[in-house]
Amino acid sequence: VAASWENSLLSGQVTGLGALTVMEAALAVQNTTGKTVSVLQPSSAEMFGRPKVSPQDENTAVAPVSPYGAAKAYAHFMARSMREVGLKVSTVIMYNHESPRRPIDYVSRKIAMAAARIGRDGAGVVELGNLDAQRDWGWAPDYVDAMIRALRFPVPDDYIVATGVAHSVKDFVAAAFSRVGITDWENYVVINPEFVRPVDPTNFVGNAIKAKEILGWRPTLDFNGLVDKMVEFELNAL
Repeated sequence: VAASWENSLLSGQVTGLGALTVMEAALAVQNTTGKTVSVLQPSSAEMFGRPKVSPQDENTAVAPVSPYGAAKAYAHFMARSMREVGLKVSTVIMYNHESPRRPIDYVSRKIAMAAARIGRDGAGVVELGNLDAQRDWGWAPDYVDAMIRALRFPVPDDYIVATGVAHSVKDFVAAAFSRVGITDWENYVVINPEFVRPVDPTNFVGNAIKAKEILGWRPTLDFNGLVDKMVEFELNAL
């Protein structure tokens, strides 16, 4: 999201038009071979911008406030449009999903790495932005499970994939540092205005009841569990 503000054109080309390119290719193969092609569009809660309702569901108004969110919205609506011409394309509207595979410039991985390093060395700091920003954080492997279920389900549709519980960046920091035995985490955090997003959405909490009822999906790991796994990975790496 942050990078999309630095290059909004690229965000639109990759996240928006790139997705449409895949859908059009799938439709062409389907029309040529006569065989059904299933497509999964990974949509994003960033499409909701600053939602007026919480939790959000599949009928919440799409009103993005970032270039990334706008590009995701375009791809999401094109997925719906492609269904009208016979493409079996489903969307999963995913909230924040984390794992040790995150790049190091993502706040979740950044915090986990810092907690492990500081826990080992007993010193150091981590620079962060808005600690009060809240997200509905889930375990990435659970979200991949939801994507596979949506892709394999006979009828294409849209599904919210979320835990239904919001936590702040501050909560993530506290949980990560607690994993290495540090309770006074405030002494190791520096607020850097450069890491504060120009527009930071609030009230991001998803209602995944549809995915649970239709796809039989359930998250297997809670917030503290995913933070523990991420910090444990970094400790082992050190």
